[in-house]
Parts: sequence; C-alpha cells; structure tokens
Amino acid sequence: MDLISSIPKVDKLLAAPVCQQLLAEYPRPVVVAAVRKQMEELRSVARAGSLTAADLEPDAVGAGIERNLAAGELSSLRRVVNGTGVVLHTNLGRSSLAPRLHKHLADIAFGYSTLEYDVATGERGSRYEHVEQLICRLTGAEAALVVNNNAAAVLLVLSAIAAGREVVVSRGELVEIGGSFRIPDVMMQGGALLKEVGTTNRTHAKDYRDAITDQTAMLLKVHCSNFAVVGFTAGVTVAELAALGRECGVPVVADIGSGNLMDWQGMPGMTEPRVQEYLAAGADLVTFSGDKLMGGPQAGIIAGRAEVVNPLKKHPLLRALRVDKLTLAALEGTLRLYRDERLAWAEIPTLRLLRLTAAELKKKGQQVVRRLRRQLPASLVIELIPGVSQVGGGALPLTELPTWLTAIRSDVCSARELEAGLRRQTVPVIGRIARGDFLLDLRTVADDDWPAVVEGLRALSADSGEQ
Repeated sequence: MDLISSIPKVDKLLAAPVCQQLLAEYPRPVVVAAVRKQMEELRSVARAGSLTAADLEPDAVGAGIERNLAAGELSSLRRVVNGTGVVLHTNLGRSSLAPRLHKHLADIAFGYSTLEYDVATGERGSRYEHVEQLICRLTGAEAALVVNNNAAAVLLVLSAIAAGREVVVSRGELVEIGGSFRIPDVMMQGGALLKEVGTTNRTHAKDYRDAITDQTAMLLKVHCSNFAVVGFTAGVTVAELAALGRECGVPVVADIGSGNLMDWQGMPGMTEPRVQEYLAAGADLVTFSGDKLMGGPQAGIIAGRAEVVNPLKKHPLLRALRVDKLTLAALEGTLRLYRDERLAWAEIPTLRLLRLTAAELKKKGQQVVRRLRRQLPASLVIELIPGVSQVGGGALPLTELPTWLTAIRSDVCSARELEAGLRRQTVPVIGRIARGDFLLDLRTVADDDWPAVVEGLRALSADSGEQ
C-alpha cells in the first residue's frame, strides 16, 4: 500500500523535467495520455503485488512514459517485412511499386500537378488521359478507362451496359473474391439480371447460344483467379465467345483479374494469359487489376473497343469510382516501365520476385544465414531449408514457386512466441510457422528488410534474458 500511495500524480509528473521535454516535442493531450497510461500500468503491477521501489524511480517512470508515447505515435498503416513467401499478399498491400517512382510520387503528393489541366491549351483536361494512351499502346485496345479497383470496373461496365437486362455467365465462373464479394452480388448492384448457363465444371458454346434473347445485354466471362476446377471440365474460350457475340450482336466482356502483360517465357506454373491475348481473341472489353501481376497500384482498368469504352466515361457512377492523383501517378509510372520489357523485368518488384530461381535464392540465403549467425545470440539457431512460395493476390492458385527459407528457433521461447514477438515490433516482421520453426521466405524479404529482422530478434532475445 505504501508503494501504491507513492505512485506520482499526473500533474506532478507533467511538471517533471522528462515530461517538460516531451511537451516541447509532442502535443499536450498526447503526452497526458501517455502519462495516464503509465500510471495505470504501475497501479496494475501494484495490484498484482509485483511493484518495486525501482519501478518508481524517475528514470524508470520516464522511460515507461516515453515507451507509451512512442507506441501511441506509431502509424496504424506502416511498413512491414513480408517473410510469408506470398508475393502478392493482399493483407500486406499486394504489389510493391518500383523504387524509381519514388521521386515522381513525392512531387505529385506534395505539390500541385497537371491532374486535370492541359498545359498545351491552358484549359481543363481529363485525369484519364495520363494513362489511356499507355494502356492502349501496351494492350492493343482502342480506348481505356481507370477506376479504383477491378470490382469497381465490373460494376461500372454492368451499370452502363446491362442495367435492367440479362448478363449470361457460366455457373463455373460465379466466383467469390476477397472479402466475401461475389460476382452475383456485384451484378445485382449494377442492376443486371444474372442468367446462369452450363454447370459448375462444364459449359459449352451451345449453352450461351441457347441463353441469348432480345433481353441479353452482355456475355460475361470471369477468370477463376483464386481457385481451379480440374478433372472432367469444359469451358468456352474467349475467341469462341467473341465469335458468338458478333454473330448475335451481343458484346463480350472478360473480367480477367490479374492483369498480366508479360510473356513468362516458359516459367513453370506461370500460365496466366496476357491482357493482349484476350483483346486479340475478340473480347469487346476486358477489366483487370493494376496491383496484381501488373505490379502497379490498386486500380481497375477497363480496355477495349472505343464504341464500348467511351460511353463509360460519361456514366454518372464514374465520379464515385474515380482514382486520385497518387494512383494515377503510380499507374502511369508503372505502365511507362512496360514500354521496354527488359526494364519492366528489372524494375517492377512483382515481376522480379516471381522470376527469382531457387538457385538464386539459395545463394542469397547462404549469405543471409552467415550474417544472421554473426549478428544474433548463439541461443538462436538459424538454418537454411527449401520450401515453396506462392503468387498470391488470387492469381495462379495452383502455382508453387521453389524457394529457400531461413528457419529460426530459440532455446528459450517457442516458434509461436517468436512469431508473435516479431509481429509486434515497431517494424512488424510477418512470417510463418512449420515443424516448430519460425520461417522467413527469402523470396519476399528484401535486402534492406534484414536489419529490422535482426533488431526484432535482438529485442526478443533481450526480453528473454538470452545472451
């Protein structure tokens, strides 16, 4: 009870030198909140019977306040180390942008820009002009439009072309995408009437033909991005569907999801068709994501025949779905890299990470393991083991990429404790657990991420009393 009564009051602490210094750096309400939190922590320790006189020394109390202040000042949205091996990890932000875009993004973010201004005429311009010609040049489309994600792209297309009319879709393509968003739900919000054809595993051209009536607004093909149906299956190609659409005067739209623009040159498992191939096969419109295999920012891209795209630009829903200046700056910069395939392979992180071979990762891993062993306590056992990475982002769900992993275990804490402790660091380190080891995949841990890994492991070792 004597120690509890010795816990200083908030106003007394605020007048102390340590808080006076903090008040000069941070807003007063923020410092007050940190002080009150520290006092509550001390009372909690006291109620548990663990409070000591040392805990009430000015330096100890001041250090606790500074810790609380630092924790409270951390941004909720912040950088993490992705050690999961999932290259397009939706929960961790999917694609990382090319580093060479950094200065351009900073210029656009912190200054004025030509977002909707035509410097040639001095009149108002269109924000979509910054990327439309690039998209057309790279895909072979006649016209293009960008909204804030691919679900929005599909919603806009349905609202503009098929509201109140029927859209024919194979039952095997009525997919659910991330966050429990389902194609039938998006269609309903777009005002379209769903007309299912075929079965879950087999759909034929005749099924589409028999479903077409004077109420048919569109034939929709949806790429099964995040699952695969194998075995006794049959489907209708885009070329077959396009031929049927031309014959019956019905537009064909393909929601192709991942937005692949590259030829993966026989790389095992990387069999994703390119956007260019869908358009060349006769699709009137394609919609795809900017932040999946394309390696850009989150965006929904619509490309295709001008007579189908241009009416979308005048639809009132576009205002609600439009992209901001930072998205456009990142998308334009990413698309410009694609003008030279060699530059795209080298500069776009998503493409570069997916192309890394097991041999390259093993060589990198050997160097990393040697460095970690030198920098970390001997009580941490660090080994290099083989494994597999995943593409992620709902793309190529059956593809496994051979990789190498750093396996970390400790004599004094479990793999779960390592995982939780690293996840709670200032720079969270996100990995996975298998066979009692905490694993970090060399494919997705960047070279400049390893200092954060070392700092986190050292902090955990110190808290555990490791030497």
